[in-house]
Amino acid sequence: MQHFLDLFTPETWDKYRSSDQTVTGFRVRQRRIANERVKEGDLLLCWLTRISRWCGVLEVTSEAYEDESPIFDDPDPFIVRFKVKPLVVLDAELSIPIREDAVWNGLTITKKHEKDYRYWSGPFRRSLYHFADPDGRLLVKLLRAQQESRRTYPLSQSEVKKLAAPKVHSPRGEVEVEIPEIEDPEESPEEAPAASSQDDVRESIRVQASVAEIGAKMGFEIWVPNADRSLVISQVPESLHSSFLKKLPLNYEANTLRTVEQIDVLWLKGRAMVRAFEIEHTTAIYSGILRMADLLALQPNIDIRLNIVAPEEKRNKVFAEIRRPVFSLLEGRLLREQCAYLSYDSIKKVSAEKFLSHMNDTIIEEYEEFADV
Repeated sequence: MQHFLDLFTPETWDKYRSSDQTVTGFRVRQRRIANERVKEGDLLLCWLTRISRWCGVLEVTSEAYEDESPIFDDPDPFIVRFKVKPLVVLDAELSIPIREDAVWNGLTITKKHEKDYRYWSGPFRRSLYHFADPDGRLLVKLLRAQQESRRTYPLSQSEVKKLAAPKVHSPRGEVEVEIPEIEDPEESPEEAPAASSQDDVRESIRVQASVAEIGAKMGFEIWVPNADRSLVISQVPESLHSSFLKKLPLNYEANTLRTVEQIDVLWLKGRAMVRAFEIEHTTAIYSGILRMADLLALQPNIDIRLNIVAPEEKRNKVFAEIRRPVFSLLEGRLLREQCAYLSYDSIKKVSAEKFLSHMNDTIIEEYEEFADV
């Protein structure tokens, strides 16, 4: 028996609780993991986003299947589904906060950090994240006990506010958005001293080179902007230099091509762009996100995976920017459905894989975090 994460917003949790509670669903991007890893008898640990609480345990009772009938929304994006048996189902005030002592000090993911550590949430932004057995068993034990004791954890004023996300009307109906604060505490110099401009450039180029090298080892052709090309190539093994393109083999119109040429790293197969990466190292993280949004606005039907690569302390800032109203009004797919965050640490982990030449880009899916959870 394995344990996997099942993410719910307050809205989708309410929809699940008001249903017959025999079906849970995931987005299409979780299809591979759902089909290959999750088996009957596995347990899904339910996480309530925005207020960071554990709210349920569901037992998988079927193989993955696809069904577009509305359960969580209409149209419903959660079409990769499992039949489930609800073992624990709690409302918001009965759900267990992540910073409850028994949880925080018991999970291997969090116990190594103080409770005021701000960058703990990475694993809890990926549906079907696979828990280590001790963590999975602990959460099941705590949630089963809570089902019996029904201890109340009153919602703070901040949590009550977070339960109702702002929404805008779009061609796809109402969409949740985020309006970032003018003064972002993550950017305060007291908490995050600014590195020198030269240090920023060096670190950014190093990560850009790592992303390019990973793609080259996997057999992709690599594009980096002409202004960065010599610096990036100088940090990549000579055996991979032939993977770098001097000219993009694309037939887009001029505006699209100018936008694409400025993207920090592209992985290509023939004339097809497979993945695009923007490296955001400095305090202002808008440029890469805007470039991704420009690409989708110019080519709304483009089939490409987009990634913003940034330090962990920028994670929440990236999500807040991706969820801005302007990016929720794009034609076609929303930016936050197609553009995922990758931490610097994730890039290091992928780069350390010994057999990248035998892998494909699906390994990136193991580390992607999306703002639309």
